[in-house]
Amino acid sequence: MAEFRRETARLVLRDWSGDEDWQAFFRHTNTPEVMRWLGGVMQAEAIVAQRSRVENCRERNGHCFWLVERKEDGEVLGFCGLKRTDAPDSPSLGEMEVGWRLRENVWGRGYAKEAAQISLAAGFETFGAQEIIALTVQENAPSWGLMKRLGMRRREDLDFIDQRQQAPFRDTIVYSITRAEWEAAQ
Repeated sequence: MAEFRRETARLVLRDWSGDEDWQAFFRHTNTPEVMRWLGGVMQAEAIVAQRSRVENCRERNGHCFWLVERKEDGEVLGFCGLKRTDAPDSPSLGEMEVGWRLRENVWGRGYAKEAAQISLAAGFETFGAQEIIALTVQENAPSWGLMKRLGMRRREDLDFIDQRQQAPFRDTIVYSITRAEWEAAQ
């Protein structure tokens, strides 16, 4: 499987290279504010499960969430990337999904949008997606705000209740962008 690496003027998105990457990622993103709409701060067992899910996703699909580094200093900012939607209750089960999680002290600087744009480009240009969706909860306005800034549109017809989660994390809203919509915006 080819290694994934994409760069912008400020960021590098790449495959994970081992324990140090994961330790830095969880140190910076497993915080109350970052995890506010993701089920809360994870304990050790959940951290192991999260890493396993991402690594298994990559093995299965050839891609998943990539490590996001700041180019100027190599600092781990979080992750962003593509996976197949796996929520059993989702009407979009198996569809390409873009997602991100960045550390709090870099919010508001455009890094998440920049990383998501790289991920969307990879989804359409490299992995052949015809449509890419994004999921969040209604209360997570910063997340769906980014979806809108990426050119995604609200898809109420794809909203669902994720029975694996507890309220308020189970009422899932969906945004999407098609290849044609993405190409028209380039």
